Amino acid sequence: MDDNCIFCRVAQAELPAHIVFEDELVLAFLDIHPIRDGHTLIIPKRHYVWFEEMPEATAARIMAVGQRLARVMKQEWGVKRVSFFYTGIHVPHVHAHVVPMHHRHDVTSVQYLEAGVEGYSLPPNPGTEALVQTADRVRAQMAMTV
Repeated sequence: MDDNCIFCRVAQAELPAHIVFEDELVLAFLDIHPIRDGHTLIIPKRHYVWFEEMPEATAARIMAVGQRLARVMKQEWGVKRVSFFYTGIHVPHVHAHVVPMHHRHDVTSVQYLEAGVEGYSLPPNPGTEALVQTADRVRAQMAMTV
């Protein structure tokens, strides 16, 4: 664990999160600046900066949880496509994004570049109540899937 890492602190329950799934290897929780409703992050509980540093079992678990989330998101939001991608630009702790796609540009850089190429714009925070409701929806569906 890295005491300065925000995601390590989330994994240790030192910081709050809208958790939708947790096991011994990974934690899945809602992004507080979602691209779309349901946008979920999956992190390893152990600290790894780069995804290629993770043990294969942890990487495989992240993918399996991402697949389960994708099935849930397709059902809950009625979308045909769910995006799964790794980034590490702003938090140096491996994290995968799982995003229900309502539009083909939902996960393109245009979502982040309103401030121009050298800037960066976070999508708006929908607020605690909306995140609680979304987490409840996803968690309920995750409990019914294998």
